[in-house]
Amino acid sequence: MYRLYHAPLSPFCRKVRLVLAEKRIEAELLEERYWERSSDFLRRNPAGKVPILRVDGRNLAESQAICEYLEETVPTPALLPKDADARYEVRRLCAWFDDGFFREVTSNLLYERVNKKIQGAGYPDSGKVKAGTKAIKFHLDYMAWLLDKRRWLAGDEMTLADFAAAAHLSALDYTSDVDWGRNEGVKNWYATIKSRPAFRGILSDQVPGFMPPPHYADLDF
Repeated sequence: MYRLYHAPLSPFCRKVRLVLAEKRIEAELLEERYWERSSDFLRRNPAGKVPILRVDGRNLAESQAICEYLEETVPTPALLPKDADARYEVRRLCAWFDDGFFREVTSNLLYERVNKKIQGAGYPDSGKVKAGTKAIKFHLDYMAWLLDKRRWLAGDEMTLADFAAAAHLSALDYTSDVDWGRNEGVKNWYATIKSRPAFRGILSDQVPGFMPPPHYADLDF
């Protein structure tokens, strides 16, 4: 039995959820109010972060490490290519989204607009929201450049890089922070990955106090 401690709009948790679903691994989902830093939670992960995947009595932390653990223990369907250069590109793009995109976009939009309210941490910083709104344009344009040369972000096959990107964009789409009209190629890519069965759980998420836009769960948005 797998058990995932998660937060619904966390892109890192969503990435793990997508991998679990794509590999058809059944997992019990337990929502974790990580900001309250309960003693039970800190025993599971002293770093105080989600996601945490409990497997065989062990608590696994850090989304990329969890995803690669799942790739090695449940190799089908494969989300990492066999070729070393291709694997490098997947990992590079995962880092691009989980580091740069998160820092410049997700934390400035989603975390300011939603997480602060949920956690009772004050009001959004308008400067950070403005910075995130500007930065996402650059990242969407970079994705468009990649997709102009490839079928998927890292190459001709869907990989963990696509799930990393989709995890961030799906969370931002919940708050209408993605301009899908900016590039047709990016919109088509997201429509394709959004239509996969692995996405069903994410599209059914509801966060109290925040309702997603009508197009959020629409596969033909």
